[in-house]
Formats: sequence, structure tokens, C-alpha cells
Amino acid sequence: MAEGYIMNLREKVGHVPMVIACASVIIFDDVRGILLQRRKDNGKWCYHGGSVEPGETVQEAARRELFEEIRLKAEKMTLYTVVSGADQHFFYPNGDEVHIVDTVFICNDFSGEMRFEPEEVVDARWFAFDELPAEITQSTRMPILKFAAEMLAKK
Repeated sequence: MAEGYIMNLREKVGHVPMVIACASVIIFDDVRGILLQRRKDNGKWCYHGGSVEPGETVQEAARRELFEEIRLKAEKMTLYTVVSGADQHFFYPNGDEVHIVDTVFICNDFSGEMRFEPEEVVDARWFAFDELPAEITQSTRMPILKFAAEMLAKK
């Protein structure tokens, strides 16, 4: 979960439902597939992202979150989709409830040596577009499956 702005708000409002602007990035490679990370808090797989901080663009937030979570640097990113609604309703294990509006980018132009942020990530792996894990976090499921299907249709 995000530190900073959202955590400061949580100290004031507790676990009440909040609408949160998020930015995320699907890292992919035409050969290896999609790079997903396993969340520490719920044990499920997801793409990389988190909440947007005040004054930050969604592009900056997506890049920052990717770097914080697995130490990769995204170069050129392309806007993929913006998701909201029922699938973006999420309960954190600590009881915090959020309704996410997520700006999702795709990126196959990245660099760095992967290292996990131990407070958030327990694993990260490449998954073939047709061999995605069953345990995908609900709020990231639709964009991941849609993107994988589009990549498979191109082959």
C-alpha cells in the first residue's frame, strides 16, 4: 500500500471507502510474455503500480511505483486503458477499502536489474501470454487478461 499521501489520509479517516487515483504499468516482452509480481499482502499476482501522489503525473507515478517495487526503470510507455468500477473495488488485508481509478500503461522499453521491495513484493516472474497464473488480483485481472489476449491474437 502507498506511503505518503494515502497513508496520511488513512490516519485521519480510518478504513472508510476511498476513491483513489492509481497508475500502473504492464511490463511485457514479445518472447517472455508479461512480468507480474506476487503481492506480499494477499499472495496474488498483479502488474506494477500504486497511488498517484499530489503533484505527480500518472506517468511519473507508474514509473516510480515500478522502480520502488522491483527496481526496473520504464522508458517509453504507452497508455493502454483506464479502469474503474466494480472490479476496482478492493479491500486490503488491514481492512482499508478503496475504489480504484487506474491509469494503465504498457511498456516493453525498460532497464535495470530486478530486485524486490520486501515490504510489498515476494516474487516476480515472466508468464507466457497463454500461461498466466490463476491467482491474479481482481483489480488487475481484466487489463492483464485483455492485454495477453491481444498479444496472442497478433501471433
